[in-house]
Amino acid sequence: MSAASPAGPPARTGRNRNADSQFDQSLYAKRQKIHPREVHGLFARLRVTGTAVLMGVYYGLPWLVWDQRQAVLWDLPHRKFHVFGLTFWPQDFIYLVALLVIAALALFFFTALAGRLWCGYACPQTVWTEVFLWIERKVEGDRPRQMKLDKGPWNLDKLTKKTTKHALWIALSLWTGYTFVGYFSPIRELGHTILSLDTGPWESFWILFYGFATYGNAGWLREQVCTYMCPYARFQSAMFDRDTLIISYDRARGEPRGSRRKSEDPGALGLGSCINCTICVQACPTGIDIRDGLQHACIGCAACIDACDEVMNRIGYAPGLIRYTTQRSLESGETRIFRPRILVYGLVLATLVVTLGYSIIQRTPLGLDVIRDRNSLYHETDEGLIENVYTLKVLNKDHRDHVYTLAVKTRWPVTLLRDAGEIFVPAGEVGEFFARVQADPVDLPRQSVALDFVITARGHSGISATEIARFVGPGQASRN
Repeated sequence: MSAASPAGPPARTGRNRNADSQFDQSLYAKRQKIHPREVHGLFARLRVTGTAVLMGVYYGLPWLVWDQRQAVLWDLPHRKFHVFGLTFWPQDFIYLVALLVIAALALFFFTALAGRLWCGYACPQTVWTEVFLWIERKVEGDRPRQMKLDKGPWNLDKLTKKTTKHALWIALSLWTGYTFVGYFSPIRELGHTILSLDTGPWESFWILFYGFATYGNAGWLREQVCTYMCPYARFQSAMFDRDTLIISYDRARGEPRGSRRKSEDPGALGLGSCINCTICVQACPTGIDIRDGLQHACIGCAACIDACDEVMNRIGYAPGLIRYTTQRSLESGETRIFRPRILVYGLVLATLVVTLGYSIIQRTPLGLDVIRDRNSLYHETDEGLIENVYTLKVLNKDHRDHVYTLAVKTRWPVTLLRDAGEIFVPAGEVGEFFARVQADPVDLPRQSVALDFVITARGHSGISATEIARFVGPGQASRN
């Protein structure tokens, strides 16, 4: 019996190499640039309006002035956050947590109700891509002209248009980065430092980094961000049900597809309403065919609805072949809007919004922490009085300096002793003070009683804080 030869890879024939090459090509297909067709209609107007409003808010908000300061400013070096008339401090982190929870629940609520509204109308990727596409159309022309320009040879006209487009993209991207940093550094001062070439390393980094991210995502990656990079596209289906409002193609009405003359009856030809013009595909910014069903790459922008309705109106058919509808409605059922998921999301969301709003309205720009001296339970003075020592930490969360008065409230007679009669704390600072409270042991009903330390801003009775502490004295046996 002959010895077996060592195992090794099988010989690669020409046919195998050809199959492997085809397999590799199918896995790593080169990206084809998408030139979305410009459409007009109800949803296009809504999308443009939303883009204009959001861009106006983003670029305009840092320039607003409130009480001689920037209206919205996250002042990280001074650890305070100005939002119009409110000033928040790191101790108010709970408000940011509540805001993030509300944003997440709102996303769940609107997704379960009407699909990817956020992606189609309010996502920064969608908003900035819409603006970049508008610039591209103004410089290079409509979709056919753009495609012709890309396929044509490089000449002076192509070089001029491409250079102009990218110059405008870069200018908008840098302005976007400058505005972003302007939310964290006073935007007017930032402008002066840029003109004088005196920006700090972090400011320069974030302006360039955010500008580069805007230029790359909105100018080059575009649909790749929505299709491959965005995690929301992957888990959105978990929030959908048969009653979720989504963009769908009415297959029962549209099939079978086929071209025909406008004067011909589709029923006599055995055709549906879809004339297979592919305008809906040309209008899609992610390049999908909505007629293939709901896909994770669909961002819910409704451009295909406007495109299809325009074609239907042109040939005299009823609009709505592609429309906002539900799976249950397509199956000839009745859509249930007020279902348990929507009611629970809505109730929890409304409760959190009301609670957050109420807590902000009732928020007092003052914090008080009272710590009793733990080294000894109490001191006994020469007069026979019982004394407790407390450390008071006063946080002034207002944007103004304040002088505070301190008082102690209890049902038993006590005396508050302090070295200074009033407490001064600058804006945004924490003042640490000591206070002594004395009481006659005869007046104490038990060994430990509750005290209310009340601190009030002088001249502002509405700015007040109360903290409960314990006063400890000798036990009943000791007093007897």
